[in-house]
Amino acid sequence: MRTGLLMLLISTFSVQFGSAFASLLVDSSDPATANLFRALIAAVAMGLIVRPKPWKWTWSQLRPALLLGVVLFGMTSTFYLSIERLPIGVAVSIEFLGPLLLSALLSRRVWDFVWIGVALCGIAIMGIESALAADHLDLWGIVLAATAGVFWALYILAAARVGEVTEGQGGLAVAFAVTALLALPFGFGSVATVISDVHLLGLALLVGVLAAIIPYTFEFLALKRVPKRVFGVLMSVEPAIATFTGWLILDQTASAWRLGAIALVVIASVGITMGARKIVEVDLPARDLHTGTIELPIAPSQVDEQHLPKRNEDAE
Repeated sequence: MRTGLLMLLISTFSVQFGSAFASLLVDSSDPATANLFRALIAAVAMGLIVRPKPWKWTWSQLRPALLLGVVLFGMTSTFYLSIERLPIGVAVSIEFLGPLLLSALLSRRVWDFVWIGVALCGIAIMGIESALAADHLDLWGIVLAATAGVFWALYILAAARVGEVTEGQGGLAVAFAVTALLALPFGFGSVATVISDVHLLGLALLVGVLAAIIPYTFEFLALKRVPKRVFGVLMSVEPAIATFTGWLILDQTASAWRLGAIALVVIASVGITMGARKIVEVDLPARDLHTGTIELPIAPSQVDEQHLPKRNEDAE
């Protein structure tokens, strides 16, 4: 259990440190290039580890994986564009509204909508604080972060579908390859610049390792040792960790009001996560999990065969 918790904490911090270094890479190149390097490294790593054989799949299996790749591209592209304009803690907090709202809509529990209200209060406080302070939050950055949240919610649904029609992580590996192909035309122009600069190349490698390779490896191992309830709660603190990495690496300070607003988003995420776990684990039969409340929050590096809905072969 302790080993699993340590792995999960390393994974969580790794994702946000990867995003912070991605922000540095974005400042020195552009969001498309940062997205391309992360997607390429993730695709190569997943391909070598999983070794999928999509040519043996039917179209009904391949199509969801292709769609998942498109959604992944939209999610990472808009998020990297948002951190070009917003402090990373604010961007992650706004992005979290997507999966939180999806969880509330699917569960339809009154308390989940209360938690959504708490999260929205946190976002409203950010807006008011920004309007009264000198450093206003960029409107387009807010729109982009919210769009990334919508893609995040779509990602959860698309990943669940891939988990139903393919085995293991083969579908996710194919999706990352699709994401890399989609990112290539947008980020290719700056690839030579990044490769020719040792500093930029180091940042690009850090983004790929910290935001892709380490999280996938450690989370896969941690999920075998850590209860799902603990997993979900730890993932809920990502906005706080993002704020910390923004302060440590990017020198992004946050006022007491902004820290309080981020805390409200974290509290709402923990509340919805705990409620969702209770419904899934107690009230729903196993073969109906894919129509019930999903387990949240789930990040792109947090989906594998252990907590994606599976078809019940015995029921068929």
